[in-house]
Amino acid sequence: MNIVEPQNQKVKIHTEENDMRSYSNDELNNLLNAPEGEHYEFKEAKNQFKFEDAAKYCCALSNSGGGKLIFGVSDKRPRKIVGSKAFEQPERTRKDLMDRLSVRVDFQIYQNEDGRVLVFEVAGRPIGLPVQSKGIAWWREGDSLVPMPEDVRRKIYMELECDFSSEICPNATIEDLNNAAINKFRMKWRDHTRNNRLASLSDEQLLRDCGAITHEGVTYAAIILFGNRKIIQSQLHHAEVVFEYRSKETAGPAAYREEFQEGFFTYDDRIWELVNLRNDEQHYRDKLYRHPVLTFNEDVVREAVLNAVSHRDYQRGGSIFVRQYQSRLVIESPGGFPHGITVENILNRQNARNRLIANIFRLCGLVERSGQGMNLIYEMAIKEAKPLPDFSGSDSFFVMLTLSGKIINSDMLTLIKKISDERLEAMTTDDYLLLNALFTGKGLAEIELSRFEHLADLEIVRYTERGVELVERDIDFLDDFQVLEANGKVTDVKLNPTDKAIFDYILENGSITTQKAVEITRLTTPQGAVKALNRLREADMIKQSGGGNKTYYEKA
Repeated sequence: MNIVEPQNQKVKIHTEENDMRSYSNDELNNLLNAPEGEHYEFKEAKNQFKFEDAAKYCCALSNSGGGKLIFGVSDKRPRKIVGSKAFEQPERTRKDLMDRLSVRVDFQIYQNEDGRVLVFEVAGRPIGLPVQSKGIAWWREGDSLVPMPEDVRRKIYMELECDFSSEICPNATIEDLNNAAINKFRMKWRDHTRNNRLASLSDEQLLRDCGAITHEGVTYAAIILFGNRKIIQSQLHHAEVVFEYRSKETAGPAAYREEFQEGFFTYDDRIWELVNLRNDEQHYRDKLYRHPVLTFNEDVVREAVLNAVSHRDYQRGGSIFVRQYQSRLVIESPGGFPHGITVENILNRQNARNRLIANIFRLCGLVERSGQGMNLIYEMAIKEAKPLPDFSGSDSFFVMLTLSGKIINSDMLTLIKKISDERLEAMTTDDYLLLNALFTGKGLAEIELSRFEHLADLEIVRYTERGVELVERDIDFLDDFQVLEANGKVTDVKLNPTDKAIFDYILENGSITTQKAVEITRLTTPQGAVKALNRLREADMIKQSGGGNKTYYEKA
């Protein structure tokens, strides 16, 4: 044990390698002032401390990325050194902790006139593996130690990014694969690459070339994509897709249901056929002409199903459900989002949970650009003036994607149809989102004007003194609002995007000032905001309250 002499103003500590290192009292004070939480745990332990409890705390520290368990210090602020006699043979304790947790543990001893301070420093857990003590992975929840929540544990396991689809199915052979499914993939791959040599390859060579089988055997990807019903039911029974048509929103049996327990390439076209059977036409008007738009876009539906098959967790029970309602499609996929993917970053980050499956889709052209399927879904929703994809209801165990097929703004659709294909092709996903924000008014206040530069280069928008506006001027971009008047009569009120943004803000926040109206609409002067507020007042939609500098507006 190394002892610090107070008059030296240095602290010498004991480490695993028995080397001598000097620390100033300032560094000891920094340790005392460290925040107790995920990485620091303070215990007085003046006389003793149970090893089992120490193992639990070290386990929780490791699972949070590593930290220090400190004995001989009060846990209440301001912290003081009280001295501890716990674990008088710290080297032995260190080894016991390492044996229990299977992670590196070091210890340090500080000794001065106030008493002995013992610090166990625990390394962070390995990537993809939670640390356990006697079979339990401990976790800090507030001031308490609790078994690690299941969703946290699953995220940790997913860090290894192990590709389950590339693993070998021990009981499968090439005879368990469906020849028709293999040939369908062969033709898609050939047509996509224009490689006629693929047509003459044997099934085995074709599957080896795409990685579906290896010298070790048949992969789970081969079972999922080409397997017959028997092998899937015996080896991967939950790898099924269930289609349901529900004519009513209420719970109960589906009006129609069909289950697919075989390789994906045997049923992918059938799912679209089922959706298209009840695919109503909507219409939008362009001057004297009415144009049809299908409620469910084929590219979007196919891409959403591909996304579910590529990213679901095949090690978790549960089926993929494709539920069709009159004007929306709900796709439920087991397993939550892949590691590192959230609703907020889903358009910018890619992490295929089943990389081999995704690669086979890419080879045959079903997925043109790796990880870009969700971008296509968002872009098509905006092109057809439909609501953006909705992930409400998703959690750590399931991803729930809702695709609404209802046109919400025919004027927006009219404008997009007037943009040339060349310019549409040049637009990025961010451009589409900006265009959507211009029409809906949602999130406009948070958008920097510089982000519209590409759309301005494409001559779709232009910069003005007021901010940004659409170049197309022969369309009156208005939204309908229904207002209930005092006499009980419902009238339709036309709102332009500025008025709508102000009214939406009032509905969400209760009231608005003139200055706030200027901010959210990006108007350059208060006069424009006052005019918009007066229009809303004249429509009896809002009322003025307060006075002078304290004037504000609220819903009438």
